[in-house]
Amino acid sequence: MAKRSKQWLQAQQRDQYVKQARQSHYRSRAVFKLRQIDQKEKLFHPGQAVIDLGAAPGSWSQYVSECINPQGRLIAVDILAMQALDKVLFIQGDVTETRVLDACRQELQNTAADLVISDMAPNLTGIRVTDQARSMRLAELVYDFSCDVLKPGGDMLIKLFQGEGSDEFKKELMQRFQKVIVKKPNASRAGSREFYVLARGYEV
Repeated sequence: MAKRSKQWLQAQQRDQYVKQARQSHYRSRAVFKLRQIDQKEKLFHPGQAVIDLGAAPGSWSQYVSECINPQGRLIAVDILAMQALDKVLFIQGDVTETRVLDACRQELQNTAADLVISDMAPNLTGIRVTDQARSMRLAELVYDFSCDVLKPGGDMLIKLFQGEGSDEFKKELMQRFQKVIVKKPNASRAGSREFYVLARGYEV
């Protein structure tokens, strides 16, 4: 375990995106995954209402806030605490809790969201089958949540891991969205099974 931790720390120190995040004052390297997707897919524009699920430590929220303000509304949700960000409303809680969904609706002022984004991942056990099952469960929760808050024509961006259930999940999204796009940003670590699914044009 100690050897793996040392290797991880060494990889962090060499990582160009970790260095860029520090220089740019973003809270994590994950921001560059979102930025790279946005640069190609044009996800954000001023005035949008966006919900960021699994937001902590907050780099995605930092980036989105820059893109959608001054008129935009950004709600960040995480079960963990998150240091406050200007023009970002943070709700601490589990996305499975009704109170969290109700709080998001209240903050949206009874309108609907333009976009739901999620970089959530389960706590990993190291057992691939278990981790994949947990990942797909999270994906289903994000999908259900999005169906509750998205406006017609709205979009959802979600992280998945390649494995059992991921192809079926993409097919499920195709039944409710006009377009489903798979994205693998350059900022994703080499060898990682993660990828992102962008579902566009929600059909109520």
